[in-house]
Amino acid sequence: MATFLYNLGRLAFRRRHFVALIWVALLTLAGVGAASAPAAGTTSFSIPGTEAQKAFDLLEQRFPGASADGATGRIVFKAPDGQKMTDADNKATVAKTVKELGGGTEVVSVTDPFTTNAVSKDGSVAYTSVKYEVPGMELADSTRESLEAAGDDARAAGLTVDVGGDALEAGAEPGAAGEIVGIAIAAVVLVITLGSIVAAGLPLLTAIIGVGIGVSTITVLAKALDLGDTTSTLALMIGLAVGIDYALFIVSRYRNELAEGRDREEAAGRATGTAGSAVVFAGLTVVIALAGLAVVNVPMLTKMGLAAAGTVVIAVLIALTMIPAMLGYAGRKIRPAGEKRKSSKERTSSKGQTSSDAATSQKQAKPNMGTRWASFVIRRPVAVLVLGVVGLGAIALPATQLELGLPDDGSQPTSTTQRRAYDTLSEGFGPGFNGPLMIVVDAKDSDDPTAAFGDVADGIKDLKDVVTVTPPAPNKAGDTATITVIPNSKPSSTQTEDLVHAIRDKGSDFKADTDAEVLVTGTTAMNIDFSQKLNDALVPYLALVVGLAFLLLIVVFRSILVPLKAALGFLLSVLAALGAVVAVFQWGWFSGLIGVEETGPIMSMMPIFMVGVVFGLAMDYEVFLVTRMREAFVHGESASQAVVTGFRHSARVVVAAAIIMMAVFGGFISSGESMIKMIGFGLAIAVFFDAFVVRMAIVPAVLALLGKKAWWLPKWLDRALPNVDVEGEGLRVHDDPAKGSDADEDRELVRV
Repeated sequence: MATFLYNLGRLAFRRRHFVALIWVALLTLAGVGAASAPAAGTTSFSIPGTEAQKAFDLLEQRFPGASADGATGRIVFKAPDGQKMTDADNKATVAKTVKELGGGTEVVSVTDPFTTNAVSKDGSVAYTSVKYEVPGMELADSTRESLEAAGDDARAAGLTVDVGGDALEAGAEPGAAGEIVGIAIAAVVLVITLGSIVAAGLPLLTAIIGVGIGVSTITVLAKALDLGDTTSTLALMIGLAVGIDYALFIVSRYRNELAEGRDREEAAGRATGTAGSAVVFAGLTVVIALAGLAVVNVPMLTKMGLAAAGTVVIAVLIALTMIPAMLGYAGRKIRPAGEKRKSSKERTSSKGQTSSDAATSQKQAKPNMGTRWASFVIRRPVAVLVLGVVGLGAIALPATQLELGLPDDGSQPTSTTQRRAYDTLSEGFGPGFNGPLMIVVDAKDSDDPTAAFGDVADGIKDLKDVVTVTPPAPNKAGDTATITVIPNSKPSSTQTEDLVHAIRDKGSDFKADTDAEVLVTGTTAMNIDFSQKLNDALVPYLALVVGLAFLLLIVVFRSILVPLKAALGFLLSVLAALGAVVAVFQWGWFSGLIGVEETGPIMSMMPIFMVGVVFGLAMDYEVFLVTRMREAFVHGESASQAVVTGFRHSARVVVAAAIIMMAVFGGFISSGESMIKMIGFGLAIAVFFDAFVVRMAIVPAVLALLGKKAWWLPKWLDRALPNVDVEGEGLRVHDDPAKGSDADEDRELVRV
């Protein structure tokens, strides 16, 4: 592996014009394709194998033309104090609004609140429902704008009017300002770490090119593959973070190789062969984690994972080819590690320094912060280990109170019209009104379908926590009917979940008595089924991802205990991150600092999503940090000294990479979309825990306690495993002390 990548790096360095041209051409091609691609539609939210999905599919089959998946909007009217919605003037105002809505495009139906009993008991609140032909994400902007403006006349007449429903849903828009701040922080960290603006610009440039190709490709395929905006956001988030980090690893190693006295082409080859090997295996762990989301069998998650994995693959390829090419263009503008800017006199006096002198000078350099920290941990491994484990364990405790759900209008900021409409409906009709359950009764095999419909409705009325049961609404064939049930509790409550299970449990009795099958669907039931499906898939997914990565890391490190330690450390960091997410987004601790206006259940996909993404990112630091330790150990250093050597070369870069990832992910916290905000915070805090606590403290402490045993591998397994040579042992044949950086600089003047 190292030899192949070494040759690839040198080839890219020499043929830099060709390599750069290929990537620029790919970016241009993807950009042109994205600009001319048809607009993406909605992402079909389906959950195969669940009762809610089965009922939804049955509705589309038995109620053709009803636009079962069409968007819905609600305009909620509230009368001024001392008035009622049934007053003549208010009724006339509402009637005018209903008429205007009915003439809009893409509208299937508009209800009149005074004929559908959509007025609260005290007469203060009324609402009208609008049904559209297409899902909310596919609505034309003009249609959405018409819905939002429909209540203007009613407001002018003195009524309080707010609009809710999924018809107002639009693409998730990340906080652009936050992203810019994140990239700016990344740029500052890169300049500090790499010592020059040119060196810092390379990771940013290549990461942006990689993300541009990845996101543009997703845009091109969005319509054909039914990809939503969240897919592009995730690919942007992860692609930008890993793209910068992978390039940083290679550029940093390149500067170290220059400091050892090697010429620039040789340094680029060795950096690609050693750090590039770590990048390949780190990228593989991320790809495994993201592509593994397919085992959950939720199409939306599968598409998100595969799209993000594709962006990571592009980031790896760019790091291995375009970075060496850019290093060739940069020439002497990128200085060796540790070399400060010299005056003209100093450069003249040091011009004759040999490569051996440079190497000796590098070795005699005083210990850096990484060396001092690693030495401290090795002297006190037990104390550091206990403090790290106990600290993360304490932060993880809130995760034991994790409540899962999907965001609805009730989780929107209180400043939004959707949230105000939600609260007004809860006030006028009860908290369960915002989460109605739809009961689908399939009486095709029943002798008396009409009687079966009535029996089901009567049976549900007797259940606990039921407020209203509407009369059955049969289809034209008379073999299927829908019944709407209004719970007494809000959609995200455990009482509503218990009611869904109670109806389903009673369904077996209905089946035995009437031969009619009873299915529960609707947004609330969908959310419950989705959460359950993700919970059931978490352990198999974790076993698959961690198992495959464990085998991969055995090959990389040629050790059993090091990969085991890496996996256990990851579990600790991801649990701590989930605990922090629960504390902020569910309990409300420090929520004001990141703009969380409303606490509630944690997004259902958050645990399994964090496991996938954080595991892949955590292994980045593990591979890059520990491969330098492994390299030092293989080259003859003691186990404890190898830990110090690994930190001397890698700690600064790993810390910089972690800060960059935190800045990139943290930039998404400013998003107005609650799901994106939660993902951004969760990933940023997980990177903090994993990089600064697990990899920088717990890992060296464990390795110090294990000593040589950390690198133990059974002889039979050692013989069976392929030798991927991540340490670059095979590159020793290329050692040529006679080559100096000055000679390379002279060649650069005449190379075409």
